[in-house]
Amino acid sequence: MSQITNEIKKRRTFAIISHPDAGKTTLTEKFLLYGGAINQAGSVKGKATAKHAVSDWMEIEKERGISVTSSVLQFNYDGYCINILDTPGHQDFSEDTYRTLMAADSAVMVIDASKGVEAQTRKLFKVCVMRHIPIFTFINKMDREARDTFELLDDIEKELGIATCPINWPIGCGKEFRGVFDREHQEIELFSDTQKGTKMGDVRKIALAAPEVDNLITEDQKAQLLDEIELLDGASAEFDLDMVSKGELSPVFFGSALTNFGVETFLQHFLAMTSSPLPRMSDQGSIDPMEEKDFSAFVFKIQANMNKAHRDRIAFMRICSGEFEAGMDVFHIQGGKKVRLSQPQQMMASERKMIDKAYAGDVIGIFDPGIFSIGDTLTTSANKFAYEGIPTFAPEHFARVRQVDTMKRKQFIKGINQIAQEGAIQIFQEYNTGMEEIIVGVVGVLQFDVLKYRLENEYNVEIKLENLPYEHIRWIENEEINLDKLVGTSDMKKIKDLKGRPLLLFVNSWSVRMTLERNEGLLLSEFGRS
Repeated sequence: MSQITNEIKKRRTFAIISHPDAGKTTLTEKFLLYGGAINQAGSVKGKATAKHAVSDWMEIEKERGISVTSSVLQFNYDGYCINILDTPGHQDFSEDTYRTLMAADSAVMVIDASKGVEAQTRKLFKVCVMRHIPIFTFINKMDREARDTFELLDDIEKELGIATCPINWPIGCGKEFRGVFDREHQEIELFSDTQKGTKMGDVRKIALAAPEVDNLITEDQKAQLLDEIELLDGASAEFDLDMVSKGELSPVFFGSALTNFGVETFLQHFLAMTSSPLPRMSDQGSIDPMEEKDFSAFVFKIQANMNKAHRDRIAFMRICSGEFEAGMDVFHIQGGKKVRLSQPQQMMASERKMIDKAYAGDVIGIFDPGIFSIGDTLTTSANKFAYEGIPTFAPEHFARVRQVDTMKRKQFIKGINQIAQEGAIQIFQEYNTGMEEIIVGVVGVLQFDVLKYRLENEYNVEIKLENLPYEHIRWIENEEINLDKLVGTSDMKKIKDLKGRPLLLFVNSWSVRMTLERNEGLLLSEFGRS
């Protein structure tokens, strides 16, 4: 086996998804603790003096205690090289999460034991189902009062339409939480209450049949556990790794990320159940990292100004095959020319380290002089293939943007363009007026706050946003349509995107139907093409 194949086999690349406050960032940090990547976990919601969560690096994230951008974190554990893609939990940032899931081979879904499946989990989960990626469930916060365990499983199955297979089972919850029962080994795992910032907690494993179990859990707890195990063995789905890898069965684990309870057990099982980097679809068929020797990657995220001092732009790319070497020349498919990949780095949130080599499965950041777009393919292969594109979400909220100081026009145009290239916002121009009137479209309204904050803090430009009533946007598919002669409705607005393509905005969905009826042959699309 070649060294490259060996390195690829060690890789595991997964995304963590959850509803806000389910404990995703805390779980991410505990993984890093076990991998020795950090010494002390931060707290997102701690006092101003407390360390912020390692994966939250943008100032606005630290102020609000929410993740608004996806972070990429790499660490080693037990012979594996693990890439975690931490995603925003807030639904206003679902587009960023969607793109991040395109770069992952599997997903970990974190669910709050007291709340079950929440609206955001449902939305993100559908993306995983579309991609048929394996989903692992970690039911968190068992150290607090929780819903009935069978109800939680039922919730997952009904809401998300996926079968579940509990790998372990909780004993009590809240103050009565004693540990978990390992179904395969028929053992009880008991944890002492650990210090919250460290990984050291004594793990005791005792066979369920051992006499000393009676001293460690109450008689009622044991009786309930035996009843539940019997019910579980009769009712729950059998573990089937093939179904897990197709995204049809989710292995379920219970624990508490805050106290480290069940985190390492989960990590160990997860690594054993997941595979090394998977093949990816391209316009020339499937590209398998175990067979394709040439380097290839696609850009799934662009982030400007990660380092205020350098005003830099970083293109995050997922390597899909081969070996990456710093300074290598690759062919940029969409740009149609060779480019040198310089200043390659891997992230530990805002901490970066320069790297010399990386392999399929890894995510790296490359300095972007403004030539890359989300979805671009880079390769050294003579067969110049392109990976499947990443669709653009249709914005649902619109606002007119005006700068307060018209003397700062240059910074304003530069800033709004750079932020738009990251894919979080989309910018449009009034039809026939050029860049005088700029309209911003976003998937979630919180993106407006981020735009305002970033223009002020990164580009020193103050803006005013005037909300517009439009809720529906359509791209015009047939280019021969004369926009001046288009017969619309009173609530329709004509605009164009940055590439000059015409679009229509509508307040009501029925106006879309009426406009189609009034203009024979008109073709409208809900998705923008990259």
